[in-house]
Amino acid sequence: MATVDELLDLIRELLRSQSLAVLATQNQGQPYANLMAFAAGEDLRHLVFATSRSTRKFANLLADPRVALVVDSRRNRPEDFSEAAAVTILGKAFELAGREREAYLALYLNKHPYLKDFVAQPGCALMKVTVESLILVTRFQEVHQIHLPL
Repeated sequence: MATVDELLDLIRELLRSQSLAVLATQNQGQPYANLMAFAAGEDLRHLVFATSRSTRKFANLLADPRVALVVDSRRNRPEDFSEAAAVTILGKAFELAGREREAYLALYLNKHPYLKDFVAQPGCALMKVTVESLILVTRFQEVHQIHLPL
């Protein structure tokens, strides 16, 4: 059985190695999912993504800040059923402003420098997710849930 520290290290590596997450929001009970570029801090307590304020996901977040993000290591091969790992991140997302925005923008652009023009647009919102829990699935059915803060 893995320790919490070992599980957190596995999650950190998964978040470092992957560029995209599936973001789930909802509006009046209707789920909505998007593929998003993201960046996570080493402490796993926050992550950040960018979106246009004119999107359905942004409207959903204004109505209800609760989110789920899924990041996984699958390669669409049969081995994925025994080798892939996936983490579901549950939390709340809010738009960043001021100095806090600048700090998280640096984290985001360090991982995604090719999105610099996108995040510089006036209509782009930089969103911070405050992580409440992490659900890691490995070996197809081995599930571990970690609540933050530890």
